[in-house]
Parts: sequence; structure tokens; C-alpha cells
Amino acid sequence: MQPQSKTLSPTRRSPFRVLWALCGFVVLASLVHLNIGSHAWYAPWQVVGELLRGHLSDSDHPFNNIVWSIRLPRVLECVCVGGILGAVGSAFQAQLRNPLAEPYVVGVSSGAAVGSAIAMVMGFEAWFGGLGAAACGFVTGMLALALVYGLASRRGGVDVSTLLLAGVIVGALLSSVLSLTILLAGQNANRVLEALLGTMSTATFEKDAILFGALVAGSIVLIRQTRLLNAFAMGEESAARMGVDVARLRAIVLITGTAMTAAAVGAVGIVGFLGLVAPHISRRVLGVDWRFSLIGSGLIGAGLLVLADLIAQRIGGVFQMSMTEVPVGIVTAVIGAPSLLILIRKKG
Repeated sequence: MQPQSKTLSPTRRSPFRVLWALCGFVVLASLVHLNIGSHAWYAPWQVVGELLRGHLSDSDHPFNNIVWSIRLPRVLECVCVGGILGAVGSAFQAQLRNPLAEPYVVGVSSGAAVGSAIAMVMGFEAWFGGLGAAACGFVTGMLALALVYGLASRRGGVDVSTLLLAGVIVGALLSSVLSLTILLAGQNANRVLEALLGTMSTATFEKDAILFGALVAGSIVLIRQTRLLNAFAMGEESAARMGVDVARLRAIVLITGTAMTAAAVGAVGIVGFLGLVAPHISRRVLGVDWRFSLIGSGLIGAGLLVLADLIAQRIGGVFQMSMTEVPVGIVTAVIGAPSLLILIRKKG
């Protein structure tokens, strides 16, 4: 037991100091995003000054409207979505005891994307106070998770390797369904495709409020399970002998993670690899104690998505592309895919 306890030791550095430093990273990345934006650059003190002044509704203060109506909602959306994907990725990797697990790999993101696409094509994405896409995404995400879980179940247990393989297969199948849905969208195909590739251009405070609620509520549920996840890291049988209800823990983590992912996908589309990369960075700086690394993963995911969205806004102008910005999901995939290849190489 002694070697295992050393493994769960967070780090020689104080984990609370590291978490505060990660909070500073998120704040700094957010300020840089607010300063640079998609076109005009502004001095940091100008942005802070407008934030302190509050939102002025008159048209005599154009920069104030840019900060409050365009840039701030977008930054907050990045923070919420990045936090959701980072926290869920960390929880899934702990629950499945596999460093390659994340919402996209286990098929949850693809399932939620299908539901969101159907909601947009059928025209009821704005139902339930703007929660139509997220609600459909939750239903189809849960169905995808149930299918993957059923394929991986063996004699009352779940084989992790089979679950991940089933997630990849189901994800590929759902990608085909998603492509068919986009083809059937007709004139709305471009809008649906752009939305599902990951975009923050439609950010609003109303949408941010929904995402913030999903982030806070889901994170509270997941953080309350971190002590059990620490026990689960020793092995499923060892956790059961320590009194952990393995089936209940798995259900709480997977259902909560699916709901959070559905909210994120329904709001901005698929942002791949972020839920894979953020937990690995968090464990490097905080150790594998899930009480700290799960929170750290959410903060890292938030900061990384803020920076990725800033790159997405600027890359179109740098390369003189016809579009003003590229979908942020493409940026995270370009960054995350090499990270996944490096991880697989090290694992081999």
C-alpha cells in the first residue's frame, strides 16, 4: 500500500498554490483574448477600464460595446466550455483508468453532435429557452453512451479496452449519421457544419449562463466523487473491497459527464482533443490525486480553449483566407492530435 500512497501524492509543491497559479493563467489568457480580439488591438488598461465601467448602451462608446457585447461573452464561453471538457476528460480517465479516455473517444461527443444537428435541421434548437440543441444532444449522447457501455459489458463487468474500442467504432458510425444529417440540411448545411466544427462566434450572455450552470453543477458532482476515484485508481476490485459502490460511481461519472458534454456540444459544437490533453498536463503539475488534478484539468482546459479561440480568430487574416476565422475545433485538433500520437508512442 505504501507505493500506491506515494503515487497518489499530488506533488511536492503545494497543490493549492498550483491551482491559484492556474487560475491566474486563465485570467491572463482571458485578458489577452479581450485585448487582441479578431481585428483591433487595445491596451490592457483600456480593456480593464471598460470592464470596470460596465456596459454602456449608448453608441458613443463603440469600444465599450465591443468589449461587452462581443469579446466578453466569447471569452466566458471559452472558459465554460474548456472547463467542462477538461473536467469531464479528467473524470473519464479516472473512471476508466485509461489515459486515452475522453468524451470524444468514448463516443459521447459524436452522439451529442448528432442530436444537436438534428435539432438545428428540424428547427427546434431554440426550444426550452434555447436549450433545444443541448437537450437533444443529451438524449443522443446518453444513447451513444448506453450503446458503447452495452457493447463493453461482460458478465456484469465492463472491459475498459473493449469500451474504448466500442467508443471509437460507435463514434465513426455516428460521424456517418452526422454527415448524412448535414447533407439533408439543404440550405442550412453550411450553418450546421460550421456550428458542429466548433465556433464561438455566436456567444451570448444567455448561452454563457447555461454553460456556466452546467459547469458549476457538473463540477460539484464530479469533485464530490474524487475521493472515490482515488480509491478506484487502485483497481476496481480493490475499490470494491474498500466499500466503493463501483456501479454507482461509474453511473454518476458517466451520466454527469455526458450531460456536461451535451451542453458544451450543443452550444459550440465538437471541440476535440481538449478533454484528452488538459488532464495529462494537470497530472504533470499536480500529480494524480484526483481531488486536485480534476480541478486543475478544468482550469487548464479553460485557458487552452481561450488561447485556441484567439488563434482561430487570427489565423484567417494571417494566411489571407476568405473566411475571417477558422473553427476552433480545427485548432484544438491540430494541437491535440500530435499530443495523442506522442502519448501512444510513450505508452508503447
